[in-house]
Amino acid sequence: MFWPAFREMRRIGNPWLEMERLHREMDRLFSGASLPFAQNFPALNLWTSENDAIVTAELPGIDADGLEISVLDDTLALSGSRTPEELKEGESYHRQERGHGRFTRTITLPFKVNADKVEAVYERGILRITLPRAEEDKPKKIKVKSE
Repeated sequence: MFWPAFREMRRIGNPWLEMERLHREMDRLFSGASLPFAQNFPALNLWTSENDAIVTAELPGIDADGLEISVLDDTLALSGSRTPEELKEGESYHRQERGHGRFTRTITLPFKVNADKVEAVYERGILRITLPRAEEDKPKKIKVKSE
């Protein structure tokens, strides 16, 4: 009873490999479609200190003039767009993994930000945003009096 099912599994092979093959095939079929960016684009890193937060975002192929950055209290919004690469006559994609179109990424920061002092620098495809912590949100040190 078990043996015929086992022989069939050996003929088919590893079902996980078959699922991976199907996934690759679906990616290939939809590679030419202009699908919106995933919600996790651009890839971000965020770290903080006592006085500020720093966000870096990977944005290769983006024109810096088209980037929009806004800050409200403890929320950072980053948006822009990437245009598709123009193909020459007779060319077609064999593989297209880099997305194009509009994107928006919103993240909640660990504290409120002084929006007037935010700085952004775009260099070699990396956007670096420095977000100073709002004074009213900084921890206050309380001096203990002794009698």
